[in-house]
Amino acid sequence: MFVRVFVAAAAIAAVAVGIAPVASASQYKNCTEAHQDGRYDIPQGDPDYWSGGDRDGDGVACES
Repeated sequence: MFVRVFVAAAAIAAVAVGIAPVASASQYKNCTEAHQDGRYDIPQGDPDYWSGGDRDGDGVACES
């Protein structure tokens, strides 16, 4: 019985982690803020990259 409950709880936790909303890693609300901080051409993979700042979808946000 205990094993079943443990397995069920682990499965629920794994699913919850998988569907939990991910907080935006970017510290900028928009490219104007990024530019004021001296950030231009933020590449995909950079913690400050976000898809909303990548207007043409080429993997670079807040292009100069």
